[in-house]
Amino acid sequence: METIFSIRPFLAVSVSATAAMLILFTGERRRNLREGWTLIASLVKFSIVVSMIPAVLKGKVIEWTLIELFPGVSLQFRVDAFGLFFATLASCLWIATSAYSIGYMRGLQARAQTRFFFCFALALHGALGIAFSGNLLTLFIFYEILTVSTFPLVAHKETSEAISGGRKYLAYLLTGAALIIFSMGLTYILTGTLDFKAGGFLEGHGSDNLLRLLFASFILGFGTKAALMPIHEWLPTAMVAPTPVSALLHAVAVVKAGVFCVLRVVLYVFGPGLLSGLDLWIILAYFASFTILLSGMFALAQDNLKRRLAFSTINNLAIIILGAALLSQSGITGGIFHIAAHGFMKITLFFVAGAIYVKTHKENVSELDGIGKSMPVTMASFAVASLGIAGIPPMAGFITKWYLCLGSLEANEIVFLFVLLASALLDIAYFAPIIYHSFFKKSPEQTHSGLSEASLWMVIPIAVCAMVSIILGIFPNGFFHFFEIATLAAKSVLGMN
Repeated sequence: METIFSIRPFLAVSVSATAAMLILFTGERRRNLREGWTLIASLVKFSIVVSMIPAVLKGKVIEWTLIELFPGVSLQFRVDAFGLFFATLASCLWIATSAYSIGYMRGLQARAQTRFFFCFALALHGALGIAFSGNLLTLFIFYEILTVSTFPLVAHKETSEAISGGRKYLAYLLTGAALIIFSMGLTYILTGTLDFKAGGFLEGHGSDNLLRLLFASFILGFGTKAALMPIHEWLPTAMVAPTPVSALLHAVAVVKAGVFCVLRVVLYVFGPGLLSGLDLWIILAYFASFTILLSGMFALAQDNLKRRLAFSTINNLAIIILGAALLSQSGITGGIFHIAAHGFMKITLFFVAGAIYVKTHKENVSELDGIGKSMPVTMASFAVASLGIAGIPPMAGFITKWYLCLGSLEANEIVFLFVLLASALLDIAYFAPIIYHSFFKKSPEQTHSGLSEASLWMVIPIAVCAMVSIILGIFPNGFFHFFEIATLAAKSVLGMN
């Protein structure tokens, strides 16, 4: 595999940090300029990331080392297929989220908007740093930048509920960080390196029991941000945050970064051979299956729309982990591709929840009767995205669920096929009533009379993300070669290149 040395990964990561400083210095007095920095930075970052796709598709790796700290450990950026996949998704959705955030924050005349956009940019700085990290140390640095920068976003409203939610968020994630530090230290002692390698680098180092302990420590550490049950409670609590933050948490950065890190450990630290030899894959698969089924049941019981969406996210993150744990080409490909498919669909759902709140200040599913007649574009987009998450064709979720089911068959584990099918039924059970009530039930006492769509700043990102969810289901490579890159990453991990 040829390595190209280029500063582009560093530049892509740095764009958001530069924008954050410009946003801070511009402040409240020049709001248009402040938000202009957000949009310009998102476009520049995306352009740099996309420029690296052709090289990676040719099987090349792009590297840039800032400094070597000590033997075997450096601050290094490395663009492989898996990292580029996540970076392309995050940078693409940042454009949509930036535009949406402007409409949302202005629509509510929210306070502390400069702080909001500043922390938002820092969060994307952390997410891209995670995507392009060449080793565990670099990844951990940006992992913590992401944690710290999103804490003020979760607690943005500064109510007692918001501050409590922010503290819980920080407590869970910092506890997970302590486990990650332990895991990194033990990994370096065993191997003398922290550099990622497709297929893993831990095999042959340490006793079986020590490696099992290390795996558990890694999964619990990164699994906290990935919201695996029972270490998930911070995520529904964090729904007190403004809706653009919820979209950031679920579709663009935080929990997606958590699941990305879990897959980095599974596929690039331990690797399929070691996981299979120690039977760790089956434990992780059952752990993920438990989360899939239980989170779907919890979603059914939620009347608050954002909390229902939060448990749906927990469900889908576990599906991604299950796909990787199967250690089959179709399972890994489906799991990786679901990161993007779910990203576009879930951000659509949260955008819809925010548009409803801006126009009506309603947050509960039971209050949405008839709203589809007043906000048809918004609720039609909700229908597209929710059916897609359930795996209904032609949306992108069908492609991922199909490959995940194939992965279960390739792994000769029919039980996980039934888990995936049960998950799809639960998705329909908690999304279908929302669609039905919004379009086919009358609004009580004309609650929604005179209601219209939200501003174009909000409606356009909603509609575009819903359309992408359909296009990716029909043409999986229709945008930025997502499916091809996912397949390339799966093959490299399995040594099939």
